[in-house]
Amino acid sequence: MFTFNSNNQNEDMEMNSLNEIKIPPSEECLYASCYCEENVWKLCEYVKNNQSILLTNCYAVFISNRNQSIPLWCQKSGKDENKLVIWDYHVIFIYHFNDDKGTLVYDLDSVLPFPVPLEKYAPLTFQIETHIQPIYHRYFRVIPAELFLRTFASDRSRMKNPDGSWIKEPPPYPCLSTPNSTNNIDDFISMEPTIAIGEVLNLKQFLEKFL
Repeated sequence: MFTFNSNNQNEDMEMNSLNEIKIPPSEECLYASCYCEENVWKLCEYVKNNQSILLTNCYAVFISNRNQSIPLWCQKSGKDENKLVIWDYHVIFIYHFNDDKGTLVYDLDSVLPFPVPLEKYAPLTFQIETHIQPIYHRYFRVIPAELFLRTFASDRSRMKNPDGSWIKEPPPYPCLSTPNSTNNIDDFISMEPTIAIGEVLNLKQFLEKFL
């Protein structure tokens, strides 16, 4: 008669637990409207502080294009029934499972679940690219979370009016900076591949990489 080794079963359960990312519900996440890049930075920081072993599976994804005009559906700010918004850029957090078991999207500005599988998020949020004019096609700068935490900086000047007043109130914590920069957000928003921060992909390439 064969018997199962309970120690091995316990080890498997522990490993599965280690591989399960545990980000709080959206209502418990630090959030500031129109500061999606910082909201995602804080999600990356949360994983680093609480489940650092999983940080290599996490990415910050900037979505934009050369015209900085991208249509995204299912956005909380959308006014029509499809919740369509034309952003200059947007940023999402993604977690890619090991062994090609899929990808979870964490989008604090979406009406979709938090998180939501990329296979569900993509068709609802991006729609069919061939039905969209090329000037509105979306590109994706994919940045490993550890690199994003180490290199991103913003003085929040993009969110100020000419008179210095805020377009949207900033988050309550100090501006994000690095030893080398106080403001490099434009490099992250840019979809020029020559800027060496992460990897720039079109929609097809992005889905092929993470689905």
